[in-house]
Amino acid sequence: MSASGSGPRPGGTPRRGLEPTRPINLVVAAAVSAVAAFVFIRQYFGDIPDLTWFGGLTMAGLAAVEAVAARNTRARIERRPRAGVLNPLLVARLAVLAKASSLAGAIFAGAYAGVAAWALSERARLGVAERTFAPALVGVIGALALVAAALFLEWSCRVPKQPDEDEDNPERP
Repeated sequence: MSASGSGPRPGGTPRRGLEPTRPINLVVAAAVSAVAAFVFIRQYFGDIPDLTWFGGLTMAGLAAVEAVAARNTRARIERRPRAGVLNPLLVARLAVLAKASSLAGAIFAGAYAGVAAWALSERARLGVAERTFAPALVGVIGALALVAAALFLEWSCRVPKQPDEDEDNPERP
């Protein structure tokens, strides 16, 4: 094993790097948080403050920032004219940010969806449910936008294969 932590493991298997986000992980995280939010708000809706628009709009803003970062990163990786140079460490940091953002967005989307489902089920009976539905829906949309932008950023951080790479010879240095 080298000092940097890369290289083969003791058993001879190579270390795996950062892998693409699996959509099933995001779906499971969203589903679990939706159920948890629905159960929680059903039990404690009287003890929590009213839901505001701020959370959903903030996630939509973060989605816009990550989408711009994704577009700029992809342009630099592809070495488009006037795109500028790219620091490889920045790409690694953006990839980690993208993975974290997609998971956080999925969790928030599920939580807001759980609150929205509760608000729909109690809309006719409780005034607070009526006031909660629209901000919860904006939260779902903002969180889903964040997931989409994060996945786009993650994809943008991938280095395209070089045309001269020989895929049949994995032992080539």
